[in-house]
Amino acid sequence: MRRLGSAGMPATEVADIYLQARSGVDPEAAAAIGLEVESRLPTFSPEAYDRRHSADKAALYALQGSPGLLAAVMRERLESEVELDRVGFTRRLLAPLATPVHQIRQIFDDLPTGTVAERMQVRAHLAAVPNALAELQRTLAAETERGNVVAQRQVRVVAEQVERWLADGLFTGLLDGEASRETDAARSAFGRFATFLRAWVLPTAPIVDGVGREVYQVTAGAFLGEQVDLDALYSYGWDLIAELQQQAREVATEIVGNPDVAAAVAHLDAEPAGRVAVGEPLLRWLQQRIDAATEIAHERVAAIPDRTRAVEAKLVTALSGVMYYNPPDPGLTRPGRVWWTVPEGTTAVATWREVSTVHHEGVPGHHLQHAISHELAGLHPWQRYLCHVHGYAEGWAHYSEALADEVGLIRTPGERLGLVFARLWRACRIVIDLGLHLDLPIPAGAPGPCGDASRWSPELGAQVLHEIAQVDPQTARFEVDRYLGWPGQALAFAVGAKLWRDARLEAEQREDSAFDLRTFHTRALSLGPMGLGPLRDALRTTREGVPA
Repeated sequence: MRRLGSAGMPATEVADIYLQARSGVDPEAAAAIGLEVESRLPTFSPEAYDRRHSADKAALYALQGSPGLLAAVMRERLESEVELDRVGFTRRLLAPLATPVHQIRQIFDDLPTGTVAERMQVRAHLAAVPNALAELQRTLAAETERGNVVAQRQVRVVAEQVERWLADGLFTGLLDGEASRETDAARSAFGRFATFLRAWVLPTAPIVDGVGREVYQVTAGAFLGEQVDLDALYSYGWDLIAELQQQAREVATEIVGNPDVAAAVAHLDAEPAGRVAVGEPLLRWLQQRIDAATEIAHERVAAIPDRTRAVEAKLVTALSGVMYYNPPDPGLTRPGRVWWTVPEGTTAVATWREVSTVHHEGVPGHHLQHAISHELAGLHPWQRYLCHVHGYAEGWAHYSEALADEVGLIRTPGERLGLVFARLWRACRIVIDLGLHLDLPIPAGAPGPCGDASRWSPELGAQVLHEIAQVDPQTARFEVDRYLGWPGQALAFAVGAKLWRDARLEAEQREDSAFDLRTFHTRALSLGPMGLGPLRDALRTTREGVPA
């Protein structure tokens, strides 16, 4: 295998060698370069983390002085990865969503079971679960011995999640209820992992939830793909909340004839026609909204390639109550999928609240972005498949919520109020996340439940989400737990969306009457995923898709 050498190597060569170096421990990297992948389970042993970290540092060194957009994009990502490992974030990660333990579980969401060969593959993956969890346990144990442990809240919430998965029959439905040694072994491994978290990690975990400014500056910079002024961003969050609350009052006036937002919410929730039963009716509603949005977005937002245009709706019942997106795999053996995890016990949902999230996760949000980047022949496989930047992806998806209204996908004043609440949710995320992790004071005159408080607490954060952004209490508590486990990730939505809006405004002013919205989006997304810093530079120096 070729090795990374001196500084100043061409970026494409560095990226090629980097993917080869990572392919032995990352199935995504192997699939990106066309290698046959027997197991989709990543390796989470201490040795695997060491190999990733060494590859990151070697590639970063080789890129010093290398020109071009790919080099700039890779440098930002690799610097972020090296810094995340330095402050301990990468190897100690436990949180309610998107951690190694969730990756292991979610692999099975996308494994087909229709043929004998496919069912054998599922069995092989189930058989690999005990080793994957044992490797992750070794890493967490080593970090625990070093004193590198997340807060108690994160340890408990992951242990509780795993225990609930088991109580709900984890893996028992994969093979149509067919019992197997592999299923039993995988379930037992998850049970041992939960016990390990409670018995080994929890007793040494700190009580304080916030990570402090030094670590937060690193994690926020990595999630965004650029460094930001955290205090200025805190002020921006409060201003944005005030602006959106005024918009909510204006939409409420359309609905009930006066600016009483609570009355508008009650009116919308009471409309029987606006509620859809959980199960096949809700799945059908979700698929129909996605299909309709895809057609309009292709005509008005950006050109969506034929091969990746389709997106599939999926429905499961789970504790989290979130909706999320899985992109198509490199070989297109499965389409992009929008998963809706409806909260337990829910029998029907008021769809006016959910339309914006459908657009965020599906079209013109995450799926449109992935559908375009997947088919960019000139984009290096590393950037296409492994360059995951929350500020870019979540920023685009959040920008797409308002964009959906512009192109006619928001059909009623009720759905428009849902859109305002979705934006309020992301604005509240800014002040809650920064406030909790940096212990920032609550300003005088702050709205809603903040009025009587001077300092943040997790309970207050959940109350703010519920009362100001209309997030249901169960999801609000989950959200705050997630923010505390992913310091800085909550900023990605509103901060990234602001960059997309600002870049579009600059293009409109620069191009004047020649500006075309669909062309701008197609051109911008054709640059591929990257950190917000490189993206801002690329959009300012790009004309007709060619870097100046």
